[in-house]
Amino acid sequence: MFDIERWQEIFETISKNKLRTFLTGLSVASGIFILVILLGFSSGIQNGVKSEFEQDATNRISVSTRTTTKSYKGLNPGRYIQLRNGDFDEINRKYEDDIEYKTAIFNIWGSQISYKGETGNYRLEGAYPDQQFIENASMTAGRYLSNDDMVESRKVAVIGYQIQKDLFKGEEAVGEMISIFGINFKVIGVYTDPGGEREETRVFVPLSTAQIAFNGSDKIRSLAYTVRMSDNFDDAVALSAAMAESFEADIKAKHMVAPDDRSAVRVWNTLEEAKKIYTLVATIRNVFWFIGIGTIIAGVVGVSNIMLIIVKERTKEIGIRKAIGALPGSIIGMILQESIFITGIAGFLGLFAGVGLLQIISPLIDTDFIKNPQVDFYTAMITVGILIAAGALAGYIPARRAANIKPIEALRDE
Repeated sequence: MFDIERWQEIFETISKNKLRTFLTGLSVASGIFILVILLGFSSGIQNGVKSEFEQDATNRISVSTRTTTKSYKGLNPGRYIQLRNGDFDEINRKYEDDIEYKTAIFNIWGSQISYKGETGNYRLEGAYPDQQFIENASMTAGRYLSNDDMVESRKVAVIGYQIQKDLFKGEEAVGEMISIFGINFKVIGVYTDPGGEREETRVFVPLSTAQIAFNGSDKIRSLAYTVRMSDNFDDAVALSAAMAESFEADIKAKHMVAPDDRSAVRVWNTLEEAKKIYTLVATIRNVFWFIGIGTIIAGVVGVSNIMLIIVKERTKEIGIRKAIGALPGSIIGMILQESIFITGIAGFLGLFAGVGLLQIISPLIDTDFIKNPQVDFYTAMITVGILIAAGALAGYIPARRAANIKPIEALRDE
């Protein structure tokens, strides 16, 4: 029920102590403002990290090889470990139930690609159709590679959007013929990649075609897989880690590589790395919450102090109220209402200032690991809840003190 007299008393009390109320409210507003800014930037960090992992599938396992650095079973160091189609097939058979997408890759850096007098050097990759999903590539025109392209070793190519801009100058690329090292390929699709221009300067052809056309025999440069995700993230991470270790052990055993040779066979598990990064981001967010809450507590202490002073100044008034029949609950409600009002107004000003500042600076911040720092609706509602709780907490002790005032002693108070 709306009690206009009580609100008049609140505004009268505030008007009598303008400077004190302003400074106390400023401390609360500052606390909420700092909390909102910190949470906004923690959200920006999370968005930045997420965008980095979105460049490829988060649950990706990549396998590549180099030269050995240790002798093993009579073999000297310095041997290059060459992966072949058989390695890919063996891993596929062994881990079929746990593999989602898979591809072997044969690549050539700096491949000369030409179209109607326009020429550029781009990375050529022979791959399987699953490469589209492993790379998180989206088609802007045409289609990606198919199993029929692989089986029939068709001379077809999927080019990145940046290549289309460079060579085709905005014209339609699908259906046109391009020359790769003098061999003609038909463009069947154009893709875009979350990784941006660097990832869009590649051309994909069927692995079987690349190995035949560019003297690759059965050689492959690397392997890439994604793991079947389970509902439990920790279980998926554990499975991914176990598979990564098994991939490494199997390849080392087959190619006679020392188990402790970390250079010859390298396995990159993005899911495990993602968990580490997300855990770090969560820790940063918790630290920001801790700092923000600590700042708010400082403001709450200030509100509590001012309410104690107000109670002391109004001791005689409160005694009279109790003498004429005011219940302790009404006294507590009066003090709490005033406390929540001061805290709420100051807190909302800090909240609006923080959200407003984030709206202004958000478009200006776009780094690799901080993108679009914002406070979502859920976080804003939590902040509002903190405001109400803080106001109630700030007024509780003064309210209890006011409720315990004895009318006789209050009337004697000077």
